[in-house]
Amino acid sequence: MVRAIAAEGVRDSATLTAMRLVPRHEFVPLAQRELAYADRALPIDQGQTISQPYIVAVMTEAIRPHAGLNVLEVGTGSGYQAAVLAQIGCRVHSIELIGALADSARSRLARLGYDSVEVRHGDGYLGWPEAAPFDAIVVTAAPDSMPPALVEQLAPGGRLVAPVGGENQVQQLTLLEKDAQGNVTRRTLLPVQFIPMRRGKR
Repeated sequence: MVRAIAAEGVRDSATLTAMRLVPRHEFVPLAQRELAYADRALPIDQGQTISQPYIVAVMTEAIRPHAGLNVLEVGTGSGYQAAVLAQIGCRVHSIELIGALADSARSRLARLGYDSVEVRHGDGYLGWPEAAPFDAIVVTAAPDSMPPALVEQLAPGGRLVAPVGGENQVQQLTLLEKDAQGNVTRRTLLPVQFIPMRRGKR
């Protein structure tokens, strides 16, 4: 799996090492375990998915990960992306809209020893204000447009990566960078297809 990711152009050594060490089979349902290390997205509980390993690696590399980085993840899912970030040494705050997924991911991450991850059941559009500012933000579901609260909670010098676009549109994996003065620039990395990012009940 990691050789395939590297062959596709991912070069960050911390990302590749984490992808090698995190046991992806622990984050997929039993029925999918024989496919756990294939470079493809797989279904998980509650009608959600675990992303293709290559895309996880691209998103991880995009934030320039390193030990001690304060990261917000929006969309915990099974916890795999959070585990990759924690394996690198990041401190991860992860928000999941679906309560059952948040509970199972929290339990799974604790069982596997990823103690630097804190999981919250909540609305990712609102971010995690009391833990902000974040050095990096990784969004694993697709909003129609970049949520303003997430941009606000990104620290100066921070990087935010998210798939942006509607359910029936071509989504673009988008990287935002905020400079020391708070100015934001954006660029697209590649076309992707993610489950839409849902809002919590108002």
